[in-house]
Order: sequence, then structure tokens, then C-alpha cells
Amino acid sequence: MKATAMAHPIQGLVKYHGMRDDIKRLPYHDSISLCTAPSHTRTTVEFSMDYDEDTFVVDGEELDGRAYERVEAVVEKARSKSDAAHTVYPVRLESENSFPSNVGLGSSSSGFAAAAMALAEAAGLDASKPEISTIARVGSASAARAVTGAFSQLHTGLNDEDCRSSRIPTDLHEELKIIVGLVPYHKETEDAHNEAADSHMFQARNAHIHGQIAEMRDSLRNNDFEGVFELAEHDSLSLAATTMTGPSGWVYWQPETLTIFNRVRKLRDEEDIPVYFSTDTGATVYVNTTEEYAERVEEEIADCGVSTTIWDVGGPARLLDDHLF
Repeated sequence: MKATAMAHPIQGLVKYHGMRDDIKRLPYHDSISLCTAPSHTRTTVEFSMDYDEDTFVVDGEELDGRAYERVEAVVEKARSKSDAAHTVYPVRLESENSFPSNVGLGSSSSGFAAAAMALAEAAGLDASKPEISTIARVGSASAARAVTGAFSQLHTGLNDEDCRSSRIPTDLHEELKIIVGLVPYHKETEDAHNEAADSHMFQARNAHIHGQIAEMRDSLRNNDFEGVFELAEHDSLSLAATTMTGPSGWVYWQPETLTIFNRVRKLRDEEDIPVYFSTDTGATVYVNTTEEYAERVEEEIADCGVSTTIWDVGGPARLLDDHLF
């Protein structure tokens, strides 16, 4: 009745935008991402008759409002798939992030993935990673990909049999280094998704995204570093264009974000370094390069006035033995 799991957040490569169903969190199209490590979320859940009600705590703060509702949706999804009698008891969930949240680093993806993994175990589910990804998805569509880990694809669909995540085989993790340029600007990804379809650029994005998915899968299977991350860079611009032309006209990028973009292009154009930028819905920048150039690139990104770390590719969500409570 008690379990702990860990999951890594994602960097979107071909990102989803907008949801055709915001309750089941069914996206309009497929998406592909990679997990980042050692950044992670660790989550413990326990079903017990000793609790008065479902309680959720993230980084020491008890959730309420919309944040509570999103976690409750994942809990109820796990309950609906379980035959275990103890799942009718209230549940306590505690979660800790090893990295900042709400700054464009995918904390919702690792958070809901770790929660889904721990809930599946505590609820006695005999489920595969793709099946558990459907539980995580109702909290965050990106979390489905964090369950299967590494380079993964969330397939669009109208049901759990179709809308689930799977791994894409590639060896790019062996040479990839991710320099994170942290730009601590708070944002709410869910709001951007809710109004994405109202952008006049949304249909144009939908029209080309299927070709992007096919090209990204092919580049990953061929271990084509430049092909993968050039596509990811262009997709970041496409995502931002759709977000900025929605009703609220959100511009998440900050001056430091643009400074990093320009520095990356300078390194690529003037020094022939294989380096590409990528952003999700936020101001923080992922800078993708190879191990050979990682230290050189980090020096340049740090010179843009931001804090930096070097991350690797992370694996799938997994169970742990040590509990948070």
C-alpha cells in the first residue's frame, strides 16, 4: 500500500501544443522528447485508513486548487485500474524535486510520472511502462514520455490503448550533453495549452507537425545528432510562435533567453561547433551539444549571465526502496 518512485523531467524535441480533451489530456498530435538527468522528482504514496482524506505535498507545500485537482486526477486514474480493496482508502502523496519548478524545465512531467509509477505499485497494478504512461498522462501529457524515459514518443489517440508513450531506439545518449541555461521566469504551461488552438498559426503547426515527427524518428534511429537537434531548435521557434499569437499573446522568452540563442548560433556559425538551442514553454534554455564541446559551450552560456549545469539523458521512471515519509 506504500511505494516510492523516481522520474526524470523532459526536454521537448517535437513538442505538443493544445489538447483536444483537457480532462483526459489527449493532445492533437504526437510528440517526442528526451529525459534529462540527474534532475529528478522523487515521490512516495501510501493508501491508508489512517488518513482522513487525500493529501498531496510537493516540496513541503500542501497542494490545493488546480494543482490539487491535477494530482487527484492521476490518483483516481490509478484507482480505476485497480482491483485492490485498499485503494478506496485515502492516499497521502509527497513529492520532492531536485531542480526548480515552473521555469521551463519540465517539473510537471517528472512529477506526474513519478506519481503514476508509485501509485501503480501501491495500487497493486501489474502494468507495463506504456500502460503506466496513460495514468501519468491525465496529469500532464509530457509525463507520459517521462514514464518510458530516454527518447520517447507520445502517440496521439482517443483512448488509452492508442494515446500512450513508447521508447525510440537510438544511441545519441552516448554523445549528448545538455547545458541548461537557467532563466528563472515563472510561467504556467497549462494556460498556454488551453488557448493554443485559438492562435491563427495553430492549424499551420498541425499541418507540418506529422512530417516533423517522421523526420525526428528517422534522425534518432540513424543517430543523426545534427538532424535531431536542428529539428528541435526549429520546433522551439514554431511552438513559441503559436504561443505568442494566442489570445493572451504570451511571450515567455526573456532577454537572457535571446542572448543564449545568439551565442549558440555564433558558436555554430563561427566555430563550427555542433550546438543547438531548445526551449519548452518557458524562458530557460536547453543547449544541446556533444561531450567533446560541452565545457567550451558551458563557458559561453555562463557568460550570458545565467547559471548553468550540464545534464545527461535520463532513463525511465523506476521504483525506489527509500520512502519520503
